[in-house]
Amino acid sequence: MVDEGLRQMEERHFVEDVALFFEEMGFPRMAGRILGWLLICDPPEQSAGQLAGVLQASKGSLSTMTRLLIQMGLVERVGLPGERRDYFRIRPGAWPQLLRVQTQVMTGLHQVVERGLIMLADEDSGRRQRLEEAHDLYAFLERELPRLFQQWSGSACSSSPTMR
Repeated sequence: MVDEGLRQMEERHFVEDVALFFEEMGFPRMAGRILGWLLICDPPEQSAGQLAGVLQASKGSLSTMTRLLIQMGLVERVGLPGERRDYFRIRPGAWPQLLRVQTQVMTGLHQVVERGLIMLADEDSGRRQRLEEAHDLYAFLERELPRLFQQWSGSACSSSPTMR
């Protein structure tokens, strides 16, 4: 049997690790904390009040960050039968959605790199080399990622009850 205090400490560390990871990706730390908690909480649906208590956060901050996570497609707001308040949970399909968002960012950067290549079209290869490397990588990823998404989706749907 796991010591309850130890388990809670491990959960807090996990939530903070997720928060730091998401912060390094450019998202607010509180959004990462919400996501981290929703990944491990029981029950999987949590009210704003429950989130505020666990994460020691203001309801205003939670409102802003849950809205961001909903817009990103990672979290959804749900109602529970017999309950008057809203609850939040990880949206089924959240992880492929996160990768799609990152792919859109990458596509935008690819377009900027292409503009740089056009701008330096008459320059020697030394100035263009860094841009060409980025261009080639992004072109490859844009070609291959849709196929990988489709392949993963087919295997996930057949093996995961949440993706069926």
